[in-house]
Amino acid sequence: MLRMLFTAILALMVPVESRAGDAPDGQMILARATEAHGGEDWAKVRTLVLKGHAVFWGKEGADPTSAPDSYVMYREFDPNREAAHGAEGKLRIIVSDKGRPLWTVGYDGETTWNDQGVVPKAAADAYWASNFGFGIIRHALKPGFRADRLADGNVDGFATYMVRLTDPSGSESLFGIDKKSHAVRMVGFSTPRGWHVRTYSEFFHPASKPNWLQAGKVTLFYNGVKQNEVHWKSVEIDPTIDSSIYSLKN
Repeated sequence: MLRMLFTAILALMVPVESRAGDAPDGQMILARATEAHGGEDWAKVRTLVLKGHAVFWGKEGADPTSAPDSYVMYREFDPNREAAHGAEGKLRIIVSDKGRPLWTVGYDGETTWNDQGVVPKAAADAYWASNFGFGIIRHALKPGFRADRLADGNVDGFATYMVRLTDPSGSESLFGIDKKSHAVRMVGFSTPRGWHVRTYSEFFHPASKPNWLQAGKVTLFYNGVKQNEVHWKSVEIDPTIDSSIYSLKN
């Protein structure tokens, strides 16, 4: 169904541009973003392993509080995802510095856990609602989603289309799409911690899948204040991941 809808939308792109002088609507913009990032391979990815390093800042002060040299994320996606800001699929993040473990967090599809053990559901729901938000764009062309174009913007000096994506439950996410490359430059959404924005830059194409566009730098803000940067240096697309990696026992 996604393949047919995606193909139909792309087929309409040329005549719409020629008639309207390239004035795409929200759905068209997100279709272009999907194509720019890798098309169906990107939209229907099953698993990812991302590796890099990170920088963190505290609640006060301009200097980083830590800069771990290893930040690794294992990800398994829910192909039927409909909620933009809730936990979905499976996830594990492992952070270390100079070989010394610093912290980890995981979600096995039902339970959230970290270094201290199982996280109570209410706290876990608030945590994921403050962090999950980008991946819903992979489902934006499915029935039940609405994409509304808003006033154009600018992210990190790049002119962007701004699109409000509403999922079937009514949750909203604001996406900034580069007008030239159609890369996703920004996502913003309301969270229990306030207004959350992530910006994306330093894009690269992995050698294993050159049509895939990966952000090499992700910067996270809450209420306008930068909290951390993640610098991705490598990406494995659709690798086989042992399910035990998501388990509290691992």
